[in-house]
Amino acid sequence: MTAVGGIANSTGRPGATENTGSGTDGPAAVQEAGTSPGLAKVLTVVVIGSIMAVLDVTIVNVALHPLAVEFAAPLATVQWVAIGYTLALAAVIPTTAWAMSRFGAKRTYLTAISLFTAGSGLAALSWNIETLVLFRVVQGLGGGLLVPVGMAMVIRAADRDRMGRAMALLGIPVLIGPVSGPVLGGWLIDTVSWHWIFLVNLPIGALALVLAARLLRRDEPQPARRLDRLGLLTLSPGLALLIYGLSVGGEHGDFTAPRALLPAVAGLLLAIGFVARGLTARAPLLRLRLLCDRTFAAGCAAMVLFPAGYFGSMLLAPMYYQTARGLGATESGLLGVPLAVAVFVSMQIAGRRVDRVSPRLLILSGIVIAVCGLSLFAMQVGPQTPYWRLAASLVVMGVGVGMVLMPTNTTATRGLAAEDVPSGSTILNIASQVGVSIGTALLSVMLASHAARTGNGTRSADAFQHTYWWAVALLALATLPAALLPGRRAGRPPTSATTTDATAAPRHPDPA
Repeated sequence: MTAVGGIANSTGRPGATENTGSGTDGPAAVQEAGTSPGLAKVLTVVVIGSIMAVLDVTIVNVALHPLAVEFAAPLATVQWVAIGYTLALAAVIPTTAWAMSRFGAKRTYLTAISLFTAGSGLAALSWNIETLVLFRVVQGLGGGLLVPVGMAMVIRAADRDRMGRAMALLGIPVLIGPVSGPVLGGWLIDTVSWHWIFLVNLPIGALALVLAARLLRRDEPQPARRLDRLGLLTLSPGLALLIYGLSVGGEHGDFTAPRALLPAVAGLLLAIGFVARGLTARAPLLRLRLLCDRTFAAGCAAMVLFPAGYFGSMLLAPMYYQTARGLGATESGLLGVPLAVAVFVSMQIAGRRVDRVSPRLLILSGIVIAVCGLSLFAMQVGPQTPYWRLAASLVVMGVGVGMVLMPTNTTATRGLAAEDVPSGSTILNIASQVGVSIGTALLSVMLASHAARTGNGTRSADAFQHTYWWAVALLALATLPAALLPGRRAGRPPTSATTTDATAAPRHPDPA
């Protein structure tokens, strides 16, 4: 059954949704899931859990050098603290839809929080670099489930009219982490010890665990669904190998080196094999046929290209401030605050507006504004540009970013049937993860290539300027799939609850 014009349950009623946390059946339970108190409880739990995961990643990134000193290990080895986490994340994300179906969303989310928190505590007790990498993998196994399961629970709990504002609130952790992580991480390392970059997760994880146990309502698992083992054995290692190859290529500035090219190609071949199986299997790991829906496919494509440019540019900013301008980690982190504030304010407004206006117009406008803002920044990158001008340019970009990220997720998932929500949220998260990996790897290679030609000193700013234009291009490319998003506002439900796909108006009409 295909939903028409909104999330539908198995009866085809628009606006009704499978309750993420309900052990009861019937219209009353479904209706209750869409109320503000029920949605607020889910959002509270998910936002706290996501803040913990996002904060951890950004804190650890600024601690790699201190960890190398602490464990007397080469930086290339210490980088596995970050790489191991990312690979575990990529390997476990594909299991999300099956785990939610097999064990229920609440149990899966509780397991994810428990793994992440336990991994944090163990990482703080690490006695050498090998054990630290191992415990980071445990963290990654939990972190890989937190975001897609959390998104699926929010989508299920929110009715169609509330979807945009709910997704806007869900985007808060993405803003808090990159700004507060480097500042908090630097402060903890300088004033206490490296152990606290992991111990800080314990109270947050404990709070998230208690709130999840109390606030999330139990949902009934579906034990009848079998795990697509062949699909899992192709997608999980395929995604991990692809991201590993991209990471190594970006780190060393060369995608053609065997240690980068071979795993990337192997991962790509495994992913292709997964797609071939997913389109023919009776019970695939993920329902890839969702990509036959133009709106969902366009949203996924946009969530590859736009995050590639945006998060890739966020990787460049602290490097530019620290290497070309001579600032410290704390100062460069504070310069990102105006951008985060702009994204937050814009996201809250756009998240509510996407429920009422043309998604295509809103998201395309956001991409154009983001491109203009980052272009202004790129034009001004230099060794002596006033910081207020750079911050002002990023504020413009932030306004556009807030109009794109969560509104695109909202638009892509709004029409999913309840049984398709786990697969849909998982596919979107995989698309975003791959996009971020492609963007950071590509921009790292571009920066390394131009830095080798320009050298150090004042001319190093030229390498950053050239690399930023690649980020601008990635953002601009997102206009292509965004132009395929629906032109009408979301609030036009079908005229009849029993209307079928064959007789109903187009699900995602083109004309504005």
